[in-house]
Amino acid sequence: MSLRTPLRALASSGRTLRPLASLRARYATTSEQQQQQVHKPKPEVETFDKTARPGLYYPRPQRERDLPPLQSKWPAIFIMGALGVSAWAVFMVFVTNQEKLSSSVMQQIMNTIRESPELRAVIGEAIRPEPVWWLNGDPWISGAIHMPGGNIDLSFRVKGHKGAGTLYFTSIRREKGQPFEILRFKVIADDGTEVNINPTKPS
Repeated sequence: MSLRTPLRALASSGRTLRPLASLRARYATTSEQQQQQVHKPKPEVETFDKTARPGLYYPRPQRERDLPPLQSKWPAIFIMGALGVSAWAVFMVFVTNQEKLSSSVMQQIMNTIRESPELRAVIGEAIRPEPVWWLNGDPWISGAIHMPGGNIDLSFRVKGHKGAGTLYFTSIRREKGQPFEILRFKVIADDGTEVNINPTKPS
């Protein structure tokens, strides 16, 4: 059996045949590379009989920074305490003023001055306490009403349709169980006119 028959069969099947020269060249190149690797000189081994010399050390420059100061909590506590005390004081002033306005002494004083012809001649009709803006339209009553202690001392602004003035009322009880005695009950108008109110005994 000759080699021509399989070669013809391969040719008829359409397969490409690699030439023998290229295969020989490839095997020759591979063998040459292996020979070069075998005959490649080895690197020289260098030995050291002393320790390695350390390199120069440069310290990293550091900028000195002061620690941040501790923030004290006392200023905030003091401010909050002051605000709380102020709010409490304003509330107490408002409540005390409302108690004076709704007291029976204040009601009897207003009834007395509205019926006074001398005062109506000076400040006019429709006499009423003069309101202030910082009390939301309520009048401000100065002084104190201390019934158990037998001492009443008030002053506040009143106004009519012709003018306004300041009312002063002072009454004391000298002994326990006795009626109050009026010491001062008058209105000083803004024009300087002084009107003494007919004393009455508040209940």
